Amino acid sequence: MNYLAGLTLGLSVVVLAGCAGSHKSALPAPAPVAKIVTADDSLAASVVMYDAIGRFVVLRFPTAVLPKHDQVFFLYHEGLKAGEVKITGPERDNTTVADLVTGEAHIGDVVRDQ
Repeated sequence: MNYLAGLTLGLSVVVLAGCAGSHKSALPAPAPVAKIVTADDSLAASVVMYDAIGRFVVLRFPTAVLPKHDQVFFLYHEGLKAGEVKITGPERDNTTVADLVTGEAHIGDVVRDQ
């Protein structure tokens, strides 16, 4: 019996040593991921005034770059799309006026061209 236990133990060690040897992976190494960074050139502004009767908003842009007349922007309230505005002017410094085409606006809402 001891002979059989020793033989089994010996064969187990040989088999495990063979399995633990270095093997090359059959799968190729993953290709490195290239990260592409592009500048965000979209326009965004915040609503600083809303006139419900006239259905227009005054927008403040973070820079002096203002959108073109008749350009349409999407209006977001707390992250959800709430309407659309159309730039009508006049402009002054970094603010401009836009007509509310659809939806409702609140002070602090965000408008984006995308």
